[in-house]
Parts: sequence; C-alpha cells; structure tokens
Amino acid sequence: MSVQNADHQADVIIVGGGLSGLTLACALGTAGVTTLVIDREPADVTLLPDFDGRTTAIAYGAGTVLMGAGIWEHLDGNVGPMLDIRVTDQSSPLFLHYDHREVGDRPFGWIIENRVLRHALHRRLAQLPSVTHLTATMVTGMVRDAAGVRVTLSDGRTVAGRLVVGADGKKSFCREHAGIKQIGWSYKQHAIVCTVRHEGPHGGVAVEQFLPAGPFAMLPLAGGHHTSIVWTEPSSMVDFYMGLPEERFQQELQLRVGDWLGRITPVAGRWSWPLGLSHAERYVDTRLALVSESAHGMHPIAGQGLNVGIRDLAALAEVVVDALRVGLDPGAADVLERYQRWRRTDTVTLLATTDVLVRLFSNDIKPLGHARRLGMAALNNVAPLKPAKQFFMQHAMGIVGELPRLVRGEAL
Repeated sequence: MSVQNADHQADVIIVGGGLSGLTLACALGTAGVTTLVIDREPADVTLLPDFDGRTTAIAYGAGTVLMGAGIWEHLDGNVGPMLDIRVTDQSSPLFLHYDHREVGDRPFGWIIENRVLRHALHRRLAQLPSVTHLTATMVTGMVRDAAGVRVTLSDGRTVAGRLVVGADGKKSFCREHAGIKQIGWSYKQHAIVCTVRHEGPHGGVAVEQFLPAGPFAMLPLAGGHHTSIVWTEPSSMVDFYMGLPEERFQQELQLRVGDWLGRITPVAGRWSWPLGLSHAERYVDTRLALVSESAHGMHPIAGQGLNVGIRDLAALAEVVVDALRVGLDPGAADVLERYQRWRRTDTVTLLATTDVLVRLFSNDIKPLGHARRLGMAALNNVAPLKPAKQFFMQHAMGIVGELPRLVRGEAL
C-alpha cells in the first residue's frame, strides 16, 4: 500500500472525536506519538453548552490518566470530588456507606460535566504538535493490510497510518468494517439527565438510590450547591417525564431527592438516553483496535462506563508507546493481542456485575428487597466483612487489577 500520495500521515489514526477518542489523542500526543483524530462533528458545535448535558463520574484511577495526559490542568478546578458514596434501597433506613477516609486521603473520584471535559480536551490538543484534529468529516472507506492503513474521508482527503483505533461509539463504523459481531440487549430503560441547584451543600456526597423503576443517582458537582441527576425510568415513561412542565418536573425530582439538600431547582435543560448492554466478540482486527463504547457499553448503575473506556485508552497507549520505543510496528498483531488480553477480563467482569445489579435492584419484589437491604447493612457494619468493603471501595476508585502506567500515576 502506497502512502506517498496521502493527504495526511500518522502512526495512529483515531476514528471518533468524543471524550474517549480525544483523551487517547492527548495521551499519545503527550508521549510524542504522531496521531490524527477524525471527528464527524464540527468543533464549534461540540463545544456548545447544550450539545451534551450529561456528566461523568471519573474514578480516581481515571483521573490520574487525565492528569498524565495533561488534560486535568485545563479543567480549571471545575470538578466535584466524591468524598462519600451512599447506596440506599428505596425508603429503607439501612444503607451502604463508603467513606473515602477508610481507604486513604484520596477522593473516590470526581464528577465532571461533559461540556467542561470537552473544552479541556480541545485546549490540551491545541498544545500537542504531534496531534492533528480533523473535524466535520467522517470515514467513508478503509483499507487495512500488512503494509498499513489507508482511510478515505467524506471530503475526499485520504489518511495513511500504521494503526487505526475505533473510538466511534456504539454504532462503530470501524467495528462493522472489520466484521466484528457484538452481543447485547436493551434494558428497556432510559436515563433522564439534568442538573439541579439546591439550598443546602452536598458535602461531596454521591447517592445511588435504588427505586423499582431503576437507579436514581445524585452526583456532586463543583461548588457545593449543584448536583447532577441521573434518573432511570422505563422507556415507556420517558416521553411523559421529558414533556412535563418545569414545575411538575421539579416536583417529581424533589419527591425522589428528598429533603437532604433542601429545595431543589432544575437548571440547564434535560436530556434522555436509552440504556443497554453491548460487547464486541473481540477488540482487535488487522491493524485495528476498538476502545470504549465501540467495544463495550454498560448500564450507568455503577458509574463505570467511561472509566472502563479510559482504562482501555491507557492500556492501548502503553502498548503502542512501548512498541514504538523499541522500533516495532504499533499495529502489529502481537501488539494488539497484548492490548486485548489486558482489557478483556476487566471489561467482562464489569459488564456482568452491572447487569446483575440492574436485575437485582430494578424491581419491587419484597423478599428480594429484604435480602438486598440486609446485605448492604451487613457489608456496612459487620467487622469481618470490612476487607470486602475496602476492596469494593478500591474497585470504585478504579485502582484494582493490572493497572496501566497512566492509571498508576506514572508517565507513558
């Protein structure tokens, strides 16, 4: 395959300019890897306040990746640390309490608005001379063989490289081009996402309340008096709630939040997203690696979606940089197989865990409810179970297992 007449060349071509694709580009660019990002959205559109109203729970381990990739400093302190996590089952007085002081002086993680993270990613990319960000264009064709990768864009330009990364989401062009099948199902639920302002301070407390319709999460934002709501309802009800007048919507929220934050007021609109599980049968193909939602998608019940994706990015960046440093081909099959082996167990474990949690808690079966509440109370209060509780807290921080250098706080 000739690369001489390509419009652009790079060691790594990333298809997808969302949070995952841009984070990977920043990590590779920080290590000096020539990288090109293909982003179907115009840059000015993705930076608009109403482009994406979601927030992301960034676990501690994922936060160290953002720090190592030079992204964190551009967040300008607009992060809400999670100091406590409280898990409750409906109106039961029994609950599970995670206190960050039980595992050290670090927060469990941070809550970051997606728009804030996206602005930080763009600012960091502008500092990285080895990264090229092509916007308002999409992939229309791709050739991958032993010689390299050649990608054709919708505007007629061509890009050549040695590895292509599919970071293009649930309906991944890259995954389909490689003929990689995926399994999955819908939970027949939607997440309704909004932000509320409240009278009392949240104190860095994140709450996951399990209701019969699904989990209702309250995530502490920066400043102390704003909280992100992720409210799960059956898909058949989402149009009803999304169409409620502001006063009625506020009343429904207040009913679920309770009075611990005082009076709440919704701000900055509302959004909804369908929920399901998906998993690719493999993460690699000839000169191709899939990351984040191109490879897997899970329910937000444990707030691990993007965190799992960031661990993908950290692992892939490490194997690519290690290969380049010793003069090897970053798109070689053995390099990509190392990435796949590294990430598959962690991902499958979390997919299975979140699926069990959805089925266990999204119901109103009384005997099961009693068992759930007693189990949470035991984990919270029974001394012999303290090591298990600490393990679960470390897992929530994303610092369990074979961790990439970036997750450990080390440079690539």
